[in-house]
Amino acid sequence: MEMADHTTLRLMELLLTAEIVNHEISLGIPDLTPEHREAFGVGKNGSELNRPFVISNTTVKRVLGVEDAHQLVRTHPFVGFDDFGQRLSITALDGAARWFLDRGGRPMAEANPALAYYYEKAGIEGIAYDDARENNPLYEDSRAFLERRIAPIAAESEEMKEALGLVTLRAPEEIEESLEFFVATPEQLEVIGKIQVALRNREYLRKHQIYQIGRLLFLGPPGTGKTSFALSLAKVLHMPILEVRLSMITSQYLGETSKNIDRIFEIAKKLTPCILFIDEFDYVARTRDSDDHGAMKRAVNTLLMSIDHVSLIRSGVLFIGATNHPGILDEAVWRRFDEVLPFSLPDAGMRERILNAITRNIEVSMDLPTLALRTEGFSGADLRLMVKEAVMAALIDGREAITGMDIEQGMLLVDRRNALRKGGMVVP
Repeated sequence: MEMADHTTLRLMELLLTAEIVNHEISLGIPDLTPEHREAFGVGKNGSELNRPFVISNTTVKRVLGVEDAHQLVRTHPFVGFDDFGQRLSITALDGAARWFLDRGGRPMAEANPALAYYYEKAGIEGIAYDDARENNPLYEDSRAFLERRIAPIAAESEEMKEALGLVTLRAPEEIEESLEFFVATPEQLEVIGKIQVALRNREYLRKHQIYQIGRLLFLGPPGTGKTSFALSLAKVLHMPILEVRLSMITSQYLGETSKNIDRIFEIAKKLTPCILFIDEFDYVARTRDSDDHGAMKRAVNTLLMSIDHVSLIRSGVLFIGATNHPGILDEAVWRRFDEVLPFSLPDAGMRERILNAITRNIEVSMDLPTLALRTEGFSGADLRLMVKEAVMAALIDGREAITGMDIEQGMLLVDRRNALRKGGMVVP
């Protein structure tokens, strides 16, 4: 039997999904793929599905990029077209569903919860609704869902709107970092396990007033993975992350720094559950015994009080501070954290694992264990920079495979950058 082309199959998947969800009231947003959530405007008018879904030529053009979609299926026995409304519809669901499977649509049906629900109910072997639902990206992980939560905060006041401009907000679906490719230490993995257990048992912990969980302090030199680990946590925990650099919210105007800190923590509490990740934590949270002026000391006090008012157990906010300079932190700051997690320069074994992760889809002729031994003192960021430079050297030369000479160029670049950073001499 002749297979249908991919574009026609995608159009039929869209039409079948609309038809099935319109009639199966038990199906909801989690049963739509991300593409179909966008197609049906999920999130624009609240969190409910606005049935019935209508598929027009305009909808298909917006979602699939196809002009005059009805022309693709003009001879299709199970698709109708309304010339007046420019609308397409399924005229016989059972026949259209069978046609879709027979013409190559099975992989799409297996991955689409709405279609999988229909086919499993129809007794089609090998298509499981639970499997499709489990592997379908969560709507709560999407940017669309996050935007719905941000909108009312921005509408509250001009101050809150300005405060949103001080943070970088990312939905889990936008995060490229993944624990699958992050070379974590056993201690770091243990912390993830504790947080997951705490989230599953929030009610029990709240009942017994065990709140001091989920305030993490990351310590380590630049490039050792503090930010990447925080982003990976957001993805694995299915939480949006608010990333803040304290140097960016410090104002020249007296009192504004404290207000900015207050507003950022307020945003986090309104977006719960979420992760609040503050980088350059030492920029404000330094010891109050220093010669800082009164406004900065007030900012430290504001930061301490704000930390006291967020809790993974009570408010659903996982709070993470990160610093390259732990020695200058105020003693009271240390007491606010229940977990202090070191991020150190990787040893040879970790460097080899990092190199394997970075080059997993790249052809490299150099022996990675040997390269790991030669890169003593390189951070994870240094290794990524080295490989990036090697890739560029190969591409400039018209190749995709990386050679030892390409790697040498990458190592030289890292050495020169590190020498400049440390204020040393740069050898020509």
